[in-house]
Amino acid sequence: MAKMLIAGKWVDSYDGATIDAVNPATSEVLDTFPRGGREDARAAIDAAYDARGKAEAMTAYERSTILLKASQILEQRSTEMARIISQNVGKPITDAEAETTRGCLTLAFAAEEAKRIYGQTIPLDSSPFPPGNKDRFGFTIREPIGVVGAISPFNFPLNLLLHKVAPALAAGNTVVIKPPSDGPLPGIMAAKILEEAGLPPGIVNLVTGPGSTVGEEIVTNPKVDAISFTGDTSTGRMISEKAAATNKKLILELGGHDPMIILDDADLTRAAKLATTGVFSYSGQVCTATKRIIVSEAIKDKFASAFVQEVQKLKVGNPLERTTNMGPVINAAGLSKVQELVEDATSNGAVVLLGGQRLDSEAYSKGFFYSPTVLSNVRESMKITQQEIFGPVAPILEVGDAEEAVEVANNTVYGLQASIFTSNLARGIKLARKIRAGAVLINDRTNMRWDNAPFGGVKRSGLGREGVSLAVTEFTELKFIVANLTE
Repeated sequence: MAKMLIAGKWVDSYDGATIDAVNPATSEVLDTFPRGGREDARAAIDAAYDARGKAEAMTAYERSTILLKASQILEQRSTEMARIISQNVGKPITDAEAETTRGCLTLAFAAEEAKRIYGQTIPLDSSPFPPGNKDRFGFTIREPIGVVGAISPFNFPLNLLLHKVAPALAAGNTVVIKPPSDGPLPGIMAAKILEEAGLPPGIVNLVTGPGSTVGEEIVTNPKVDAISFTGDTSTGRMISEKAAATNKKLILELGGHDPMIILDDADLTRAAKLATTGVFSYSGQVCTATKRIIVSEAIKDKFASAFVQEVQKLKVGNPLERTTNMGPVINAAGLSKVQELVEDATSNGAVVLLGGQRLDSEAYSKGFFYSPTVLSNVRESMKITQQEIFGPVAPILEVGDAEEAVEVANNTVYGLQASIFTSNLARGIKLARKIRAGAVLINDRTNMRWDNAPFGGVKRSGLGREGVSLAVTEFTELKFIVANLTE
């Protein structure tokens, strides 16, 4: 049975309650883990609070060395980690291997950034108070923010967790982790690796359990100074409201309804291939997945034909098989939501070009599989163009020109990532400037992220920025110091 990490000890929940860790492809119980509650969360927070002095006393070199060693241990155990990811969240094994590699990189980037937390000297302007500023010296330093609550999602159960934990540690903070209940095992293994790499007890703590108890305690407890959360927008809004009571710093990576615009001068073969990856990677359960394909009317039929041909090449099946391109959605609730949005769209005039149903034959009967689905004749008024799908569905919307494409792309409460396909780079850059999103990719898929680059959204897609170097800065407080050198 898996356990929780509190104050350097691996423990059961306070009341002994447990939850099953289930493989969404087979419904097999992989392990059990503690169903922690408020008491467990408070114990972890207290441990992190008490360990702040130890974390702050570590030199940049010591923090860097531990993070780099953790990267090396993870690399040595990458096969085991990838298999745990694949089984626990139904991610195709090749994608799980890629996530593990990115986890190694994230730790290594954080190890470097631990040595680059710089301040500035400030030329002081004139002062009305004698003797002025002639003998005053001003400078800034960055100090750890304190205790960081890291609440991570199921879809990248290793790398998104490390994008919170590694920069927080690099900056000299302590951390309380709440991994996802639909996929806690990779996070538990990551905490063991950090412990093995040499982190002193109490600097990293991990509590498994429901967001309604464990998560809420982390968000509302006054000993927690910052929250880094990735998840849906409605939960992010609740976190923002509750964290305001104690004025916590927030980094929120929330939902997206990421558009892919395909203009009339685009390379349609390339666009169709990348749209397939953009929509259907990890069954569309990615905040940056392409969730709307906006196509110029002049080329819509040609694109749709090429796109369907590409989607038909996907193999849906056991995530542990190396030939599998797409596995299940995470659970029954996720499957029901996909079915509901597709049924709403078709009942309001959308046309199914491919898929459109649950896969429930013998090979799929024990898991939560949905067929790769392509819809045409989709309109902006439909739920599927306004609500985040988080499933293997590609709605195609038609527009008359590039300006209308941008207008449709922006017609959402979200603003995470977008992409534009055009053979005219200048045209693409000009249109990218008009799209309200945290990132715009030209002639590429929407679901791309580089671990050392800025990542985050606008509007209801988030607050603050991840990306290791920026996150390290987010997890520090800027202090201004002035020394009066007058003799």
